[in-house]
Amino acid sequence: MIKSKELRIAVTGANGFVGKNTRNLLHKKGVMLYGISRKIFLNNKHESKIISPDFNINYISSKLKNCDALIHLIGTGRQTIKSTYESVNVELTKKVLQLCKKTKIKKIVYISGLGVSNNTVSSYFISKYKAENEIITSGLDYTILRASYIIGKNDPLTKNLNGQIKSGKIIIPGSGKYHLQPIFVNDVAKVIYNSVISKKFSNKIIELVGPETVTFKEFVNLFKGKTKLKIENMDLEHAYYDALHNPASRYGVDDLNIMIGDFVGNHNKLKKLCDFKFKKIREIL
Repeated sequence: MIKSKELRIAVTGANGFVGKNTRNLLHKKGVMLYGISRKIFLNNKHESKIISPDFNINYISSKLKNCDALIHLIGTGRQTIKSTYESVNVELTKKVLQLCKKTKIKKIVYISGLGVSNNTVSSYFISKYKAENEIITSGLDYTILRASYIIGKNDPLTKNLNGQIKSGKIIIPGSGKYHLQPIFVNDVAKVIYNSVISKKFSNKIIELVGPETVTFKEFVNLFKGKTKLKIENMDLEHAYYDALHNPASRYGVDDLNIMIGDFVGNHNKLKKLCDFKFKKIREIL
Protein backbone atom coordinates (compact mmCIF):
# COMPACT_ATOMS: atom_id res chain seq x y z
CA MET A 1 0.00 0.00 0.00
CA ILE A 2 1.35 3.43 -1.01
CA LYS A 3 1.65 6.17 1.62
CA SER A 4 -0.50 9.26 0.97
CA LYS A 5 2.30 11.81 1.31
CA GLU A 6 4.34 10.03 -1.34
CA LEU A 7 1.51 10.19 -3.87
CA ARG A 8 1.16 12.50 -6.84
CA ILE A 9 -2.27 12.35 -8.48
CA ALA A 10 -3.77 14.16 -11.46
CA VAL A 11 -7.54 14.78 -11.56
CA THR A 12 -9.42 15.63 -14.75
CA GLY A 13 -12.76 17.37 -14.30
CA ALA A 14 -11.25 18.95 -11.20
CA ASN A 15 -13.99 21.58 -10.92
CA GLY A 16 -16.91 19.16 -11.20
CA PHE A 17 -19.07 17.86 -8.37
CA VAL A 18 -17.15 14.61 -7.84
CA GLY A 19 -13.85 16.30 -8.70
CA LYS A 20 -14.12 18.95 -5.98
CA ASN A 21 -15.04 16.45 -3.28
CA THR A 22 -12.34 13.98 -4.34
CA ARG A 23 -9.67 16.68 -4.41
CA ASN A 24 -10.70 17.87 -0.94
CA LEU A 25 -10.28 14.37 0.50
CA LEU A 26 -6.96 13.78 -1.27
CA HIS A 27 -5.70 17.15 -0.05
CA LYS A 28 -6.55 16.19 3.55
CA LYS A 29 -4.62 12.95 3.01
CA GLY A 30 -1.54 14.98 2.06
CA VAL A 31 -1.52 13.92 -1.60
CA MET A 32 0.28 16.19 -4.09
CA LEU A 33 -2.49 17.15 -6.55
CA TYR A 34 -2.63 18.31 -10.15
CA GLY A 35 -6.12 19.60 -10.91
CA ILE A 36 -6.96 19.70 -14.62
CA SER A 37 -9.93 21.77 -15.79
CA ARG A 38 -11.26 23.77 -18.73
CA LYS A 39 -12.00 26.75 -16.49
CA ILE A 40 -10.41 28.58 -13.57
CA PHE A 41 -11.21 26.99 -10.21
CA LEU A 42 -10.29 27.42 -6.55
CA ASN A 43 -7.41 25.09 -5.79
CA ASN A 44 -6.24 23.70 -2.46
CA LYS A 45 -2.95 24.63 -0.82
CA HIS A 46 -0.01 22.89 -2.53
CA GLU A 47 -2.25 21.85 -5.44
CA SER A 48 -1.06 22.64 -8.97
CA LYS A 49 -3.78 24.05 -11.19
CA ILE A 50 -3.73 23.20 -14.91
CA ILE A 51 -6.23 25.09 -17.10
CA SER A 52 -6.71 23.80 -20.64
CA PRO A 53 -10.02 24.57 -22.44
CA ASP A 54 -9.23 22.13 -25.28
CA PHE A 55 -7.33 19.50 -23.23
CA ASN A 56 -4.03 20.17 -24.96
CA ILE A 57 -1.91 17.09 -24.25
CA ASN A 58 1.45 18.81 -24.84
CA TYR A 59 0.60 21.70 -22.53
CA ILE A 60 -0.83 19.51 -19.77
CA SER A 61 2.03 16.99 -19.93
CA SER A 62 4.55 19.80 -19.47
CA LYS A 63 2.92 20.62 -16.12
CA LEU A 64 2.71 17.08 -14.73
CA LYS A 65 5.63 15.68 -12.78
CA ASN A 66 6.06 12.05 -11.76
CA CYS A 67 2.35 11.34 -11.22
CA ASP A 68 1.42 7.95 -9.79
CA ALA A 69 -2.19 7.98 -11.01
CA LEU A 70 -4.80 9.90 -12.94
CA ILE A 71 -8.45 10.10 -11.87
CA HIS A 72 -10.58 10.69 -14.95
CA LEU A 73 -13.82 12.46 -14.03
CA ILE A 74 -14.70 14.31 -17.24
CA GLY A 75 -17.96 13.15 -18.78
CA THR A 76 -21.33 14.34 -20.00
CA GLY A 77 -24.81 12.95 -19.45
CA ARG A 78 -26.53 15.21 -21.99
CA GLN A 79 -25.64 15.86 -25.61
CA THR A 80 -25.50 19.18 -27.42
CA ILE A 81 -24.32 20.09 -30.91
CA LYS A 82 -20.92 21.07 -29.52
CA SER A 83 -20.67 18.39 -26.83
CA THR A 84 -21.64 14.87 -27.87
CA TYR A 85 -21.26 11.59 -26.00
CA GLU A 86 -18.73 10.47 -28.59
CA SER A 87 -16.60 13.62 -28.37
CA VAL A 88 -16.58 13.87 -24.57
CA ASN A 89 -17.02 10.36 -23.17
CA VAL A 90 -15.03 8.49 -25.82
CA GLU A 91 -12.62 10.77 -27.70
CA LEU A 92 -11.58 12.72 -24.61
CA THR A 93 -10.91 9.45 -22.79
CA LYS A 94 -8.59 8.49 -25.65
CA LYS A 95 -6.73 11.79 -25.15
CA VAL A 96 -6.46 11.12 -21.41
CA LEU A 97 -4.92 7.72 -22.12
CA GLN A 98 -2.45 9.36 -24.52
CA LEU A 99 -1.58 11.81 -21.74
CA CYS A 100 -0.97 8.94 -19.30
CA LYS A 101 1.38 7.22 -21.73
CA LYS A 102 3.20 10.44 -22.59
CA THR A 103 3.79 11.24 -18.90
CA LYS A 104 4.33 7.58 -17.85
CA ILE A 105 1.33 7.51 -15.51
CA LYS A 106 0.64 3.83 -14.86
CA LYS A 107 -2.73 3.94 -13.02
CA ILE A 108 -6.12 5.32 -14.13
CA VAL A 109 -9.38 5.48 -12.16
CA TYR A 110 -12.51 6.08 -14.23
CA ILE A 111 -16.12 6.81 -13.27
CA SER A 112 -18.48 4.93 -15.58
CA GLY A 113 -22.19 4.24 -15.15
CA LEU A 114 -24.20 1.51 -13.46
CA GLY A 115 -25.93 -0.38 -16.25
CA VAL A 116 -23.10 -0.14 -18.77
CA SER A 117 -22.71 -3.44 -20.63
CA ASN A 118 -21.99 -4.90 -24.07
CA ASN A 119 -25.69 -5.26 -24.88
CA THR A 120 -26.84 -1.74 -24.02
CA VAL A 121 -28.91 0.28 -26.50
CA SER A 122 -28.60 3.64 -24.70
CA SER A 123 -26.39 6.17 -26.52
CA TYR A 124 -24.98 7.33 -23.20
CA PHE A 125 -24.13 3.82 -22.03
CA ILE A 126 -22.67 2.91 -25.41
CA SER A 127 -20.25 5.84 -25.11
CA LYS A 128 -19.30 4.80 -21.58
CA TYR A 129 -18.80 1.19 -22.71
CA LYS A 130 -16.51 2.36 -25.52
CA ALA A 131 -14.53 4.46 -23.02
CA GLU A 132 -14.21 1.47 -20.69
CA ASN A 133 -12.85 -0.67 -23.53
CA GLU A 134 -10.29 1.98 -24.44
CA ILE A 135 -9.08 1.94 -20.83
CA ILE A 136 -9.07 -1.86 -20.48
CA THR A 137 -7.03 -2.33 -23.67
CA SER A 138 -4.64 0.56 -22.91
CA GLY A 139 -2.17 -1.55 -20.93
CA LEU A 140 -2.56 0.71 -17.88
CA ASP A 141 -3.51 -0.53 -14.44
CA TYR A 142 -7.16 0.52 -14.17
CA THR A 143 -10.10 0.73 -11.81
CA ILE A 144 -13.45 1.35 -13.49
CA LEU A 145 -16.22 2.40 -11.11
CA ARG A 146 -19.74 1.91 -12.47
CA ALA A 147 -21.65 4.46 -10.43
CA SER A 148 -25.26 4.71 -9.39
CA TYR A 149 -26.53 8.19 -8.42
CA ILE A 150 -23.78 10.04 -6.55
CA ILE A 151 -25.41 12.40 -4.07
CA GLY A 152 -24.28 15.18 -1.77
CA LYS A 153 -24.37 18.96 -1.69
CA ASN A 154 -25.12 20.31 -5.20
CA ASP A 155 -25.19 16.95 -6.98
CA PRO A 156 -27.16 16.91 -10.28
CA LEU A 157 -30.13 14.92 -8.91
CA THR A 158 -30.41 17.15 -5.83
CA LYS A 159 -30.28 20.30 -7.98
CA ASN A 160 -32.96 18.85 -10.27
CA LEU A 161 -35.29 18.02 -7.37
CA ASN A 162 -34.63 21.33 -5.60
CA GLY A 163 -35.50 23.14 -8.83
CA GLN A 164 -38.75 21.21 -9.00
CA ILE A 165 -39.54 21.99 -5.35
CA LYS A 166 -39.19 25.71 -6.13
CA SER A 167 -41.71 25.28 -8.95
CA GLY A 168 -44.21 23.83 -6.48
CA LYS A 169 -44.23 20.13 -7.40
CA ILE A 170 -42.00 17.17 -8.15
CA ILE A 171 -42.60 15.15 -11.30
CA ILE A 172 -42.09 11.38 -11.14
CA PRO A 173 -41.79 9.82 -14.60
CA GLY A 174 -43.94 6.68 -14.86
CA SER A 175 -44.70 4.67 -11.74
CA GLY A 176 -41.55 5.65 -9.85
CA LYS A 177 -41.15 2.01 -8.79
CA TYR A 178 -37.79 1.60 -10.53
CA HIS A 179 -34.80 1.36 -8.21
CA LEU A 180 -31.63 3.31 -7.45
CA GLN A 181 -28.76 2.88 -4.99
CA PRO A 182 -27.54 6.37 -4.12
CA ILE A 183 -24.00 6.68 -2.82
CA PHE A 184 -22.58 9.60 -0.84
CA VAL A 185 -19.99 11.66 -2.71
CA ASN A 186 -17.55 11.58 0.23
CA ASP A 187 -17.76 7.78 0.19
CA VAL A 188 -17.06 7.88 -3.55
CA ALA A 189 -13.95 9.97 -2.87
CA LYS A 190 -12.79 7.36 -0.33
CA VAL A 191 -13.33 4.55 -2.85
CA ILE A 192 -11.33 6.49 -5.45
CA TYR A 193 -8.49 7.00 -2.96
CA ASN A 194 -8.49 3.29 -2.09
CA SER A 195 -8.48 2.46 -5.80
CA VAL A 196 -5.15 4.25 -6.10
CA ILE A 197 -3.39 2.98 -2.98
CA SER A 198 -4.62 -0.62 -2.80
CA LYS A 199 -3.80 -3.44 -5.21
CA LYS A 200 -7.18 -5.01 -4.39
CA PHE A 201 -8.68 -2.57 -6.90
CA SER A 202 -6.16 -3.34 -9.64
CA ASN A 203 -7.63 -4.04 -13.10
CA LYS A 204 -11.18 -4.30 -11.80
CA ILE A 205 -14.63 -3.09 -12.84
CA ILE A 206 -16.56 -2.33 -9.63
CA GLU A 207 -20.17 -1.37 -9.06
CA LEU A 208 -20.13 1.93 -7.17
CA VAL A 209 -23.42 1.68 -5.26
CA GLY A 210 -24.67 2.66 -1.82
CA PRO A 211 -25.78 0.32 0.97
CA GLU A 212 -29.53 0.85 0.38
CA THR A 213 -31.79 0.15 -2.58
CA VAL A 214 -34.90 2.34 -2.85
CA THR A 215 -37.48 3.12 -5.51
CA PHE A 216 -37.33 6.56 -7.07
CA LYS A 217 -40.71 7.33 -5.48
CA GLU A 218 -39.34 6.40 -2.04
CA PHE A 219 -36.26 8.53 -2.64
CA VAL A 220 -38.39 11.56 -3.60
CA ASN A 221 -40.47 11.17 -0.43
CA LEU A 222 -37.31 10.99 1.68
CA PHE A 223 -35.89 13.99 -0.15
CA LYS A 224 -38.90 16.25 0.37
CA GLY A 225 -39.18 15.25 4.03
CA LYS A 226 -42.18 16.65 5.91
CA THR A 227 -42.91 19.42 3.42
CA LYS A 228 -46.45 19.23 2.00
CA LEU A 229 -45.27 19.27 -1.58
CA LYS A 230 -47.30 17.99 -4.49
CA ILE A 231 -45.89 14.92 -6.19
CA GLU A 232 -47.22 14.20 -9.66
CA ASN A 233 -46.71 11.10 -11.80
CA MET A 234 -46.20 11.75 -15.50
CA ASP A 235 -47.02 9.06 -18.04
CA LEU A 236 -43.76 7.72 -19.49
CA GLU A 237 -44.81 8.41 -23.08
CA HIS A 238 -45.53 12.01 -22.11
CA ALA A 239 -42.21 12.21 -20.21
CA TYR A 240 -40.26 11.06 -23.28
CA TYR A 241 -42.16 13.46 -25.54
CA ASP A 242 -41.39 16.31 -23.12
CA ALA A 243 -37.71 15.30 -22.99
CA LEU A 244 -37.49 15.37 -26.79
CA HIS A 245 -39.41 18.57 -27.45
CA ASN A 246 -39.10 20.76 -24.36
CA PRO A 247 -35.67 22.36 -23.74
CA ALA A 248 -36.76 23.07 -20.15
CA SER A 249 -37.72 19.45 -19.48
CA ARG A 250 -36.74 18.23 -16.00
CA TYR A 251 -35.52 14.92 -17.42
CA GLY A 252 -33.57 14.21 -20.59
CA VAL A 253 -34.08 11.11 -22.72
CA ASP A 254 -31.05 9.37 -21.25
CA ASP A 255 -32.07 10.42 -17.73
CA LEU A 256 -35.29 8.50 -18.33
CA ASN A 257 -33.48 5.54 -19.89
CA ILE A 258 -31.24 5.25 -16.82
CA MET A 259 -34.15 5.59 -14.40
CA ILE A 260 -36.47 3.03 -15.93
CA GLY A 261 -33.52 0.73 -16.64
CA ASP A 262 -33.91 -0.22 -12.97
CA PHE A 263 -30.17 -0.88 -12.58
CA VAL A 264 -28.96 -2.23 -9.23
CA GLY A 265 -25.54 -3.43 -8.13
CA ASN A 266 -23.87 -5.51 -5.44
CA HIS A 267 -22.87 -3.24 -2.56
CA ASN A 268 -21.43 -6.13 -0.55
CA LYS A 269 -18.64 -6.63 -3.09
CA LEU A 270 -17.70 -2.95 -2.77
CA LYS A 271 -17.94 -3.09 1.02
CA LYS A 272 -15.52 -6.05 1.18
CA LEU A 273 -12.92 -4.04 -0.73
CA CYS A 274 -13.18 -1.01 1.55
CA ASP A 275 -12.36 -0.47 5.21
CA PHE A 276 -14.99 2.15 6.09
CA LYS A 277 -18.73 2.34 6.74
CA PHE A 278 -20.85 3.75 3.93
CA LYS A 279 -23.47 6.37 4.76
CA LYS A 280 -27.16 5.57 4.39
CA ILE A 281 -29.62 7.78 2.53
CA ARG A 282 -31.18 9.36 5.63
CA GLU A 283 -27.72 10.34 6.87
CA ILE A 284 -27.02 12.17 3.63
CA LEU A 285 -30.28 14.01 2.90
